Amino acid sequence: MSEAIPFFAMRLIAGIGFMLLVMPRQKVTSAFFRILMLVCLGLGVVSALTTGHGPWVCGVLCLVSFLGSVLWLLERRSAGEICLVLVTALGILETGRTMLRLASLGGISIPEMSLSTLAAIASLGATLSGMLLGHRYLTAPGMPLAPLERLNDAVGAAGLFRLGLSSYMVLAHGLPAVSGVESAWLLLRWVGGIFGPLAVWWLVRRILRYRNTQSATGVLFVGVILTFLGELSGDLLTWSTHVPY
Repeated sequence: MSEAIPFFAMRLIAGIGFMLLVMPRQKVTSAFFRILMLVCLGLGVVSALTTGHGPWVCGVLCLVSFLGSVLWLLERRSAGEICLVLVTALGILETGRTMLRLASLGGISIPEMSLSTLAAIASLGATLSGMLLGHRYLTAPGMPLAPLERLNDAVGAAGLFRLGLSSYMVLAHGLPAVSGVESAWLLLRWVGGIFGPLAVWWLVRRILRYRNTQSATGVLFVGVILTFLGELSGDLLTWSTHVPY
Protein backbone atom coordinates (compact mmCIF):
# COMPACT_ATOMS: atom_id res chain seq x y z
CA MET A 1 0.00 0.00 0.00
CA SER A 2 1.39 3.36 -1.09
CA GLU A 3 0.40 5.06 2.16
CA ALA A 4 2.26 2.59 4.42
CA ILE A 5 5.57 4.47 4.55
CA PRO A 6 4.18 8.00 5.21
CA PHE A 7 1.69 6.57 7.73
CA PHE A 8 4.49 4.86 9.63
CA ALA A 9 6.67 7.99 9.48
CA MET A 10 3.91 10.27 10.76
CA ARG A 11 3.06 7.94 13.63
CA LEU A 12 6.72 7.96 14.56
CA ILE A 13 6.84 11.78 14.48
CA ALA A 14 3.68 12.02 16.58
CA GLY A 15 5.08 9.50 19.07
CA ILE A 16 8.43 11.24 19.40
CA GLY A 17 6.80 14.62 19.92
CA PHE A 18 4.33 13.33 22.48
CA MET A 19 7.01 11.55 24.50
CA LEU A 20 9.23 14.63 24.52
CA LEU A 21 6.33 16.69 25.84
CA VAL A 22 5.49 14.34 28.73
CA MET A 23 9.08 13.74 29.88
CA PRO A 24 10.83 16.11 32.38
CA ARG A 25 12.55 18.27 29.74
CA GLN A 26 14.29 20.65 32.15
CA LYS A 27 16.59 17.81 33.26
CA VAL A 28 17.79 16.95 29.75
CA THR A 29 20.43 18.76 27.70
CA SER A 30 19.28 20.83 24.72
CA ALA A 31 21.40 18.77 22.31
CA PHE A 32 19.04 15.82 22.75
CA PHE A 33 16.03 17.82 21.58
CA ARG A 34 18.00 19.24 18.66
CA ILE A 35 18.76 15.70 17.47
CA LEU A 36 15.13 14.62 17.82
CA MET A 37 14.02 17.66 15.82
CA LEU A 38 16.39 16.60 13.05
CA VAL A 39 14.97 13.05 13.22
CA CYS A 40 11.48 14.51 12.76
CA LEU A 41 12.79 16.58 9.86
CA GLY A 42 14.14 13.47 8.15
CA LEU A 43 10.90 11.56 8.72
CA GLY A 44 8.94 14.52 7.37
CA VAL A 45 11.03 14.49 4.18
CA VAL A 46 10.42 10.75 3.76
CA SER A 47 6.69 11.28 4.22
CA ALA A 48 6.61 14.19 1.75
CA LEU A 49 8.40 12.12 -0.89
CA THR A 50 6.13 9.09 -0.54
CA THR A 51 2.66 10.55 -0.04
CA GLY A 52 0.28 12.06 -2.55
CA HIS A 53 -1.93 13.70 0.05
CA GLY A 54 -1.31 16.70 2.28
CA PRO A 55 2.27 17.47 1.15
CA TRP A 56 1.87 20.99 2.53
CA VAL A 57 1.57 19.56 6.04
CA CYS A 58 4.83 17.68 5.54
CA GLY A 59 6.48 20.85 4.23
CA VAL A 60 5.39 22.91 7.22
CA LEU A 61 6.41 20.13 9.57
CA CYS A 62 9.90 19.97 8.02
CA LEU A 63 10.26 23.75 8.25
CA VAL A 64 9.21 23.86 11.91
CA SER A 65 11.46 20.89 12.73
CA PHE A 66 14.48 22.62 11.19
CA LEU A 67 13.67 25.87 13.00
CA GLY A 68 13.29 23.92 16.24
CA SER A 69 16.67 22.24 15.79
CA VAL A 70 18.31 25.67 15.37
CA LEU A 71 16.56 27.07 18.45
CA TRP A 72 17.59 24.11 20.60
CA LEU A 73 21.15 24.48 19.29
CA LEU A 74 21.11 28.11 20.45
CA GLU A 75 19.70 27.07 23.86
CA ARG A 76 16.43 28.92 23.19
CA ARG A 77 14.48 26.36 25.15
CA SER A 78 11.15 28.21 25.39
CA ALA A 79 11.00 28.87 21.66
CA GLY A 80 12.25 25.34 20.98
CA GLU A 81 9.42 23.90 23.05
CA ILE A 82 6.90 25.87 20.99
CA CYS A 83 8.33 24.26 17.84
CA LEU A 84 8.13 20.89 19.58
CA VAL A 85 4.44 21.41 20.29
CA LEU A 86 3.80 22.45 16.68
CA VAL A 87 5.67 19.44 15.28
CA THR A 88 3.69 17.12 17.56
CA ALA A 89 0.39 18.72 16.56
CA LEU A 90 1.19 18.50 12.85
CA GLY A 91 2.28 14.87 13.22
CA ILE A 92 -0.95 13.96 15.03
CA LEU A 93 -3.02 15.91 12.47
CA GLU A 94 -1.51 14.16 9.47
CA THR A 95 -1.59 10.77 11.23
CA GLY A 96 -5.30 11.22 11.92
CA ARG A 97 -6.05 12.29 8.34
CA THR A 98 -4.18 9.33 6.89
CA MET A 99 -5.72 6.91 9.39
CA LEU A 100 -9.27 7.98 8.52
CA ARG A 101 -8.55 7.69 4.80
CA LEU A 102 -7.03 4.23 5.12
CA ALA A 103 -9.80 3.00 7.42
CA SER A 104 -12.49 4.11 4.96
CA LEU A 105 -10.69 2.58 1.97
CA GLY A 106 -10.06 -0.72 3.75
CA GLY A 107 -13.45 -1.05 5.41
CA ILE A 108 -11.87 -1.02 8.87
CA SER A 109 -13.73 0.13 11.99
CA ILE A 110 -12.64 3.72 12.65
CA PRO A 111 -12.82 3.44 16.49
CA GLU A 112 -10.72 0.25 16.42
CA MET A 113 -8.29 1.76 13.94
CA SER A 114 -8.01 4.89 16.08
CA LEU A 115 -7.10 2.90 19.19
CA SER A 116 -4.57 0.86 17.24
CA THR A 117 -3.01 4.05 15.87
CA LEU A 118 -2.72 5.49 19.39
CA ALA A 119 -1.02 2.31 20.57
CA ALA A 120 1.42 2.49 17.66
CA ILE A 121 2.20 6.16 18.36
CA ALA A 122 2.93 5.38 22.01
CA SER A 123 5.05 2.29 21.31
CA LEU A 124 7.11 3.78 18.49
CA GLY A 125 7.67 7.10 20.24
CA ALA A 126 8.59 5.63 23.62
CA THR A 127 11.11 3.07 22.36
CA LEU A 128 12.92 5.35 19.89
CA SER A 129 12.99 8.38 22.21
CA GLY A 130 14.16 6.23 25.10
CA MET A 131 16.95 4.64 23.07
CA LEU A 132 18.21 8.01 21.78
CA LEU A 133 18.04 9.50 25.26
CA GLY A 134 20.10 6.59 26.55
CA HIS A 135 22.82 7.50 24.05
CA ARG A 136 22.83 11.06 25.41
CA TYR A 137 24.01 9.75 28.80
CA LEU A 138 27.27 8.70 27.14
CA THR A 139 28.18 12.38 26.63
CA ALA A 140 26.25 13.78 29.61
CA PRO A 141 26.62 11.15 32.37
CA GLY A 142 25.64 13.67 35.03
CA MET A 143 22.02 13.86 33.88
CA PRO A 144 19.51 12.46 36.37
CA LEU A 145 17.87 9.14 35.52
CA ALA A 146 14.30 10.43 35.91
CA PRO A 147 13.79 11.27 32.18
CA LEU A 148 15.04 7.85 31.04
CA GLU A 149 12.95 6.10 33.68
CA ARG A 150 9.89 8.06 32.53
CA LEU A 151 10.38 7.02 28.91
CA ASN A 152 11.02 3.41 29.92
CA ASP A 153 7.78 3.38 31.93
CA ALA A 154 6.07 4.72 28.79
CA VAL A 155 7.44 1.69 26.90
CA GLY A 156 5.82 -0.60 29.46
CA ALA A 157 2.53 1.30 29.48
CA ALA A 158 2.38 1.24 25.67
CA GLY A 159 3.06 -2.50 25.69
CA LEU A 160 0.24 -3.11 28.16
CA PHE A 161 -2.10 -0.92 26.11
CA ARG A 162 -1.25 -2.86 22.96
CA LEU A 163 -1.66 -6.18 24.82
CA GLY A 164 -5.15 -5.26 25.98
CA LEU A 165 -6.16 -3.92 22.58
CA SER A 166 -4.83 -6.89 20.59
CA SER A 167 -6.45 -9.32 23.04
CA TYR A 168 -9.77 -7.56 22.51
CA MET A 169 -9.37 -7.79 18.73
CA VAL A 170 -8.74 -11.53 18.92
CA LEU A 171 -11.74 -12.05 21.21
CA ALA A 172 -14.03 -9.83 19.11
CA HIS A 173 -12.97 -10.96 15.63
CA GLY A 174 -11.24 -14.28 16.19
CA LEU A 175 -7.88 -15.28 14.79
CA PRO A 176 -7.20 -14.60 11.10
CA ALA A 177 -7.88 -17.39 8.64
CA VAL A 178 -5.25 -20.10 8.63
CA SER A 179 -2.46 -18.82 6.40
CA GLY A 180 1.27 -19.20 6.72
CA VAL A 181 1.92 -15.55 5.88
CA GLU A 182 -0.77 -14.09 8.13
CA SER A 183 0.22 -16.41 10.96
CA ALA A 184 3.81 -15.13 10.68
CA TRP A 185 2.57 -11.53 10.74
CA LEU A 186 0.44 -12.23 13.82
CA LEU A 187 3.40 -13.90 15.54
CA LEU A 188 5.62 -10.89 14.82
CA ARG A 189 2.89 -8.57 16.03
CA TRP A 190 2.67 -10.32 19.40
CA VAL A 191 6.35 -11.13 19.91
CA GLY A 192 7.77 -7.90 18.52
CA GLY A 193 5.01 -5.44 19.25
CA ILE A 194 3.79 -6.68 22.64
CA PHE A 195 5.95 -9.16 24.53
CA GLY A 196 9.18 -7.62 23.25
CA PRO A 197 8.52 -4.09 24.60
CA LEU A 198 7.23 -5.48 27.89
CA ALA A 199 10.41 -7.55 28.32
CA VAL A 200 12.50 -4.49 27.43
CA TRP A 201 10.65 -2.38 30.00
CA TRP A 202 11.28 -4.94 32.75
CA LEU A 203 14.97 -5.42 31.87
CA VAL A 204 15.71 -1.68 31.62
CA ARG A 205 13.92 -1.06 34.91
CA ARG A 206 16.18 -3.61 36.59
CA ILE A 207 19.33 -2.30 34.89
CA LEU A 208 18.69 1.32 35.86
CA ARG A 209 18.78 0.34 39.52
CA TYR A 210 22.54 0.15 39.04
CA ARG A 211 22.68 3.36 36.93
CA ASN A 212 24.06 1.36 34.01
CA THR A 213 22.70 3.58 31.24
CA GLN A 214 24.93 2.01 28.59
CA SER A 215 23.43 -1.46 29.05
CA ALA A 216 19.95 0.05 29.29
CA THR A 217 20.51 1.80 25.96
CA GLY A 218 21.52 -1.47 24.33
CA VAL A 219 18.35 -3.16 25.54
CA LEU A 220 16.25 -0.22 24.34
CA PHE A 221 17.93 -0.51 20.92
CA VAL A 222 16.67 -4.10 20.74
CA GLY A 223 13.27 -2.75 21.79
CA VAL A 224 13.27 -0.34 18.85
CA ILE A 225 13.92 -3.17 16.39
CA LEU A 226 11.23 -5.37 17.95
CA THR A 227 8.69 -2.55 18.03
CA PHE A 228 9.33 -1.61 14.41
CA LEU A 229 8.91 -5.24 13.35
CA GLY A 230 5.77 -5.59 15.44
CA GLU A 231 4.09 -2.45 14.12
CA LEU A 232 5.02 -3.03 10.48
CA SER A 233 3.82 -6.64 10.58
CA GLY A 234 0.68 -5.41 12.34
CA ASP A 235 0.07 -2.98 9.48
CA LEU A 236 0.39 -5.79 6.93
CA LEU A 237 -2.03 -7.90 8.95
CA THR A 238 -4.48 -5.01 9.17
CA TRP A 239 -4.56 -4.40 5.43
CA SER A 240 -4.90 -8.13 4.78
CA THR A 241 -7.66 -8.95 7.30
CA HIS A 242 -9.26 -5.49 7.76
CA VAL A 243 -8.87 -5.95 11.52
CA PRO A 244 -6.24 -3.89 13.43
CA TYR A 245 -4.79 -6.79 15.42
